[in-house]
Amino acid sequence: MFTTVTALLAALPLAFANGGSTPIGIDEEAPVITRDDIVIHASLDRVWRVQTDVENWPAWQPNVSSSVKQTPGRLRPGSSWVWSTEGLEDITSTVKQVQPKRRIVWGGPAQGITAVHVWTFTQAPDGVHVHTEESWTGDPVAANTVYLQGALDASLENWLNNLKSQAEKRPSETAPKND
Repeated sequence: MFTTVTALLAALPLAFANGGSTPIGIDEEAPVITRDDIVIHASLDRVWRVQTDVENWPAWQPNVSSSVKQTPGRLRPGSSWVWSTEGLEDITSTVKQVQPKRRIVWGGPAQGITAVHVWTFTQAPDGVHVHTEESWTGDPVAANTVYLQGALDASLENWLNNLKSQAEKRPSETAPKND
């Protein structure tokens, strides 16, 4: 009995080491859901670093005007940042789940809209496959579903194209310039 209990207790950190064993997903009942994919010809490590360096988003995402981490260090469950994009100011996003270089889930409220955003990264022979899906719920979404569906579709398509462009740049193109 003691051996069984000891083995179970020893296994707990393994079960929860990647941010929880059960994947967190979008709200499948949400009135606005967007799913999109892209292949990026860069290393998985580079794609992950570009995407999860939230404070650097304004440098390569034209629609992101600011992004400031509220928690130091690498992104992990509970990490948060405040950012502004496409007219939505002071969005607070919080990481729900992370599997480094594989998957990250974040979400939070912004002006009455509750978003859940899932990103997955898969190394393949032709590059890194990036899949994203996001759901939006809330009174503003229910009141203007068609418009907000189009806005989210366009936003994620632009985000993926900008991520691809930034991750595929040669190192000399991303180095800071000395003036």
